[in-house]
Amino acid sequence: QVQLVESGGGLVQPGGSLRLSCAASGSFFSLDSMAWYRQAPGKERELVAVIISGGHTNYVDSVKGRFTISSDVAKNTVFLQMNSLKPEDTAVYICNIVARSATTRFLVHYWGRGTQVTVSS
Repeated sequence: QVQLVESGGGLVQPGGSLRLSCAASGSFFSLDSMAWYRQAPGKERELVAVIISGGHTNYVDSVKGRFTISSDVAKNTVFLQMNSLKPEDTAVYICNIVARSATTRFLVHYWGRGTQVTVSS
C-alpha cells in the first residue's frame, strides 16, 4: 500500500512564497512521474506541475516562472516551490504519483489527501 503525505500549505499574503512537500511511503516497483494538482472551490481539478522520471518538468501556463517542481528520488519526495503567489492560486493542492505496482507492474495513480493553500491579504 502506497501512501502520500503532503505538508507545507497555509495562509500567505499575495506576493509571498510557500513550499509544499509530499512524501511517498510503501512499496512500488518504480516511479514514473510525480505531480501536483490543485482544486479550487467550484472548479475542476487542474494539473499544476509534473516531473517525469529523468527530470523533465512541465507546468500549467498560469504558474510558469513562479512555481518550481523538484524531487528527491532517493526519498520518494516531491516538492513544489511557489513564489509570487496570487489570490487565484488559492486551492487545495494534491500530490500525485504514478508508479508501477510491486506485484503487477501495472502503472497505478496514487493520491494524497491535499493541503490547503490560501493567498489573501
